[in-house]
Amino acid sequence: MSSRMTGSFQLMKSLNRSLILNTIRVNGAISRSEIAKKTKLTPPTVTNIVNELIKADLVLESRAGTSNGGRKPILLTINSNSRYIIGVDVGVKKVRLALTNLNADILKRKLVKMPDRESLTEESFLQFLQDIILSFLEEIEEAKDKLIGLGVAMHGIVDHEAGTAVHAPTLKLENVPVKQVLEDHFNLPVRVENDAKALALGEKWFGAGKETDHFVCLNVGEGIGSGIILHDELFHGSDDLAGEIGHTLIDLNGPLCSCGNKGCFQMLASGHALKERARERVKDDRETLLKERSGNDLEELDGQLIYECAKDGDAVAAEILEETGEYLGIGLLNIIHFLNPRMIIVGGGVSKAGSFLMDPVHKVIKTRALSKRARNTRIVLSELDEEGSVIGACTLVLSELFSHEHSG
Repeated sequence: MSSRMTGSFQLMKSLNRSLILNTIRVNGAISRSEIAKKTKLTPPTVTNIVNELIKADLVLESRAGTSNGGRKPILLTINSNSRYIIGVDVGVKKVRLALTNLNADILKRKLVKMPDRESLTEESFLQFLQDIILSFLEEIEEAKDKLIGLGVAMHGIVDHEAGTAVHAPTLKLENVPVKQVLEDHFNLPVRVENDAKALALGEKWFGAGKETDHFVCLNVGEGIGSGIILHDELFHGSDDLAGEIGHTLIDLNGPLCSCGNKGCFQMLASGHALKERARERVKDDRETLLKERSGNDLEELDGQLIYECAKDGDAVAAEILEETGEYLGIGLLNIIHFLNPRMIIVGGGVSKAGSFLMDPVHKVIKTRALSKRARNTRIVLSELDEEGSVIGACTLVLSELFSHEHSG
């Protein structure tokens, strides 16, 4: 067999292995004959690959099926605790680390404060990442030998193929070779992605997007990012800019954004916008719980406090959330008219404000969308909650193990 043929043969074996693994993962428990039917692979091929996967401890056998008389069929399931992944979600103020199994169940978590942004350099940032991952590895000693990869979710523009943080405006960093440095240091495969895109992937595999092939997932925190799933795949655009909805312009005379433009969507509808509105309102003469509970300290006015005051009947806090919800609704309306997704998932810290925020969002869409079906676009909250991006970071690695499109 020529070397070229050998390469193709190895690739086919690898593609088929991923195809079979994913068929077992999606179906939960399935027999060899059912796998052959679903994958259109021959029964001997399925048997050979399944035997390899059992030997590698990735797949388990059980006689739990039902049969029409005779022996119960042997069912195959993923041995989810046979391998582990570390996910790292690099936020603006904090970093989340998580150890998950093959089912993205979080087995261990850690929260670390980000260093002071003003003194951050490429070198100090990369050193910080290495230090916190090393420290986390020491806490998960028993899992180290079963690690198959490291996923990193980062704010800003990320070249997902090179694994480079191209532009992280809030951290004031450019072209940081995250993948290369971490792979060299830890000798593990590393995948790097924008945090909102990672969240979208996590929602597709394990959250609200499981049954939907076309949706947009918004990560509404200090800024606003989004991930687009098209035909069950993450869409990146021609140079990884797809989904930068936070930097679409809503108001040409609006507040200045970290990107240098004025009136960006995220300056009007993010957690940052929420806080700025609250700071302006507490300067007014109106009575509000925001003054009392913050002790007139503007730094204390965060989304959580605003939400709690609104819940306790404070009219000013409720107005701030409503105004922010209206701007969020305008951004979602633009997404609906431009991309026409089946569903929009809203995640990130701001989404925790529930109906105070989401009622005005729904109102904008119900009154302003162009068609009846557009007016009824499903808008749902993230199922993965605040750990969505770190689960998404782990999913970056899982998708390579299970998706035959990325294998080989």
